[in-house]
Amino acid sequence: MENYTKFSFIVPEDMVGQRLDKVLVVLCETYSRSTIQSWIKQSLVTVDDEQARQKDKLLGGELLEIAVPEIRKGEWEAQDIELDIVHQDEYMLVVNKPAGLVVHPGAGNPDKTLLNALLYHFPENRGLARAGIVHRLDKDTSGLMVVAKTEAARLGFIDQLVDHSLHREYLALVMGRVISGTTVDEPIARDKGDRRKMAINMMGKEAVTHFRVDGRYRNHTLLRVQLETGRTHQIRVHMKHIGFPLAGDPVYGRRLAIPSDCHPVLEAELRTFKRQALHATRIEYIHPITGEHEAWQRDLPADMARLISACETDDD
Repeated sequence: MENYTKFSFIVPEDMVGQRLDKVLVVLCETYSRSTIQSWIKQSLVTVDDEQARQKDKLLGGELLEIAVPEIRKGEWEAQDIELDIVHQDEYMLVVNKPAGLVVHPGAGNPDKTLLNALLYHFPENRGLARAGIVHRLDKDTSGLMVVAKTEAARLGFIDQLVDHSLHREYLALVMGRVISGTTVDEPIARDKGDRRKMAINMMGKEAVTHFRVDGRYRNHTLLRVQLETGRTHQIRVHMKHIGFPLAGDPVYGRRLAIPSDCHPVLEAELRTFKRQALHATRIEYIHPITGEHEAWQRDLPADMARLISACETDDD
């Protein structure tokens, strides 16, 4: 007999008029749209105890319930992958993810992910959706993530993602000289021409990014970025939109965008830097069980620190 993991949500009043599948994409942020649509088609989702349809529009205040078949034990392999654990208690942990580590198994990355590592170090997390992972970082973005160790903590963090009370701050090195900080408020949706990318789209989801200048160099600027929302590739898309793509970004910029007059030291670093220059440096939240305010910070990893040092050399 198949076991199920059950989730329930109250539809926020500010989602009135939105389609069921779009609401669930926000409330179940760690699951893909295709997975959520599959749940609806399999009759795993109810709205106020009635069978739901993908295109149903919601009024706000409804009870959404989902019964998801549990992953069989052998489907995800526990793998001995080192974790940089910044903090942990019996309910949750904060992990400093290195660049290059995929968060969750998927097409092209069936294993050797953060999830596989979590199952090795915390086997009890196998009973949680996505092994307790409640938000993501791109493969080549480094930095801090929270992971739940209990279902109550997982649901508590999801609530904070929905109401934007889980604060994330990033350091981003962008191409060009940014004059001053500002807010980018532009909706984001899947790029119609390339489904692997995201793009500004007036019919997309709300996306708000705040940033200020942390360091200014001859050809680059170091930004301190805060997310009000957490859309896929949000910082990368917004920075490209305002004309300052991330250094090294192979998707939304030009990885080998080397200024013609830059210092040889910077040129050498740019040629060997193989990812977007983005690091989740700080995370802040209310502990979902204890109610305590907690914040954690980690400095730049070695590759970004070298790149920024080379930018300082470029000013000489």
